[in-house]
Amino acid sequence: MQPEGSSCPPPAPSGFCLSPTLAPTELPFTPPLPESLSCSLTLPAASQSAGIARAATRTILRAHGLAELTDAVVQVVSELTACACRFSPSARVYVSLRYRDGAMRVTLYDDHPLHTNARLGAACEISRGVALGVLDQVVRACDGEWGIGGGRGQNNGTRMWAVLPREGARAYGSVLGAGDASDGSASAP
Repeated sequence: MQPEGSSCPPPAPSGFCLSPTLAPTELPFTPPLPESLSCSLTLPAASQSAGIARAATRTILRAHGLAELTDAVVQVVSELTACACRFSPSARVYVSLRYRDGAMRVTLYDDHPLHTNARLGAACEISRGVALGVLDQVVRACDGEWGIGGGRGQNNGTRMWAVLPREGARAYGSVLGAGDASDGSASAP
């Protein structure tokens, strides 16, 4: 129902409404599904951003019914965010979380340009790779994959990414002996 004299359109016949203020209140709340997880954050390229990214990731995973992936995904997000902040020449980094085809995809973009000199590019990639040693171990333990490459478009920064299969990330958390990691607690040994 619309207020009389409202110039806003009525809710769509599908039951979805583009404006939350016009949404019918009688529709039940439907929690997000794992397959609908598609979140992005732009954060300052600063030391505190890894902590912000960890906290946001815990909340996002819990909201989408993926709390069992928390230990592995939070560690990956933290490592990638810290590395992006370290290498970014600009004041921001971009974090993307997606769940598709049974795997969690974490992508970080920073504004560090691709090097035109192949030797400098290789040295830079090696420096990032060394900085991501913990990430490499976590991704391997989850039977996932990760990489470093160019950003979106030509000379548009650097992209770092990791893909964690759900079963591998779940097993990673259970090996650590974690309880519901989403609340920060751990089960007793």
